[in-house]
Amino acid sequence: MTTQQWLAAFLIGGGLVAAGRPAAAELPGNPSRGQAFFASKQCGRCHKPRGQQALGPPLDELRRRQGVLELAGRLWNHAPAMLGVLEAEGIEWPEISTSEMGDLMAYLQADYLLDQPPDLFAGQVTLVKVGCLKCHRLRGEGGSAGIELTEYHGGYESPVVWAASIWNHSPRMAKQAVEMGILYPRFTGAEMANLYGYLRNVAEKPQ
Repeated sequence: MTTQQWLAAFLIGGGLVAAGRPAAAELPGNPSRGQAFFASKQCGRCHKPRGQQALGPPLDELRRRQGVLELAGRLWNHAPAMLGVLEAEGIEWPEISTSEMGDLMAYLQADYLLDQPPDLFAGQVTLVKVGCLKCHRLRGEGGSAGIELTEYHGGYESPVVWAASIWNHSPRMAKQAVEMGILYPRFTGAEMANLYGYLRNVAEKPQ
């Protein structure tokens, strides 16, 4: 089935809802703890102040006012390059807990209030466009390598929980993409926020 056919099927059969359920309240992260976490994971080896030679984007590009889901999308996009560097140096992927992600995002100046309300239609389009259904299923349709996206799980609880979940999942996704010969999905603009809003809206939350 082509991308256009996938999209048509889900738009017709999915039953779009005008607005997503509001996200759970975010616990404010601690920027000082976030800075300490950034240092403890040796992030500064690749992300240095502008003007210093480094492998990754300058620190001041990471630290700027931005939405939590906007930053989550940037972290996701960064995963394949970072994974390659870590594997070359024999370093394990740094797992990040929800509280650690909250602190890190506070240090990087991310604020969930800066994320725009999700466009659910655009989120559904993003789901198809970036190829999520090559691995995951939506209402039983799609790939078999990943989970059924309408099954509610902890990652939908809040933007920070979502960010931690997809960060920890990204190395597996990067390797899976290579094995399947497909492009690793990347997000721009509000695409991550729209996708999160759409999936959270269609997921069947346990009673």
